[in-house]
Amino acid sequence: MALARLHGGPLDGQIIPLGDADDKLIVPYSETQVVYNRRGEPQNTGSHDGPTEIDYWYDESLEDINPADV
Repeated sequence: MALARLHGGPLDGQIIPLGDADDKLIVPYSETQVVYNRRGEPQNTGSHDGPTEIDYWYDESLEDINPADV
């Protein structure tokens, strides 16, 4: 199983399990969803260096995010 490392946006710094490594990751957040796009190559792809990590960077939210609602 791979891990997605999220950069920027409301989920900055979060690491979540990733089934299939798509180029776009849509994640639920509060009452909306946020979109992260894949950048770079997978890291830790060897058999003895831990789980594979893939970097995803914040692109947009599908609705406005109001910090008071979170």
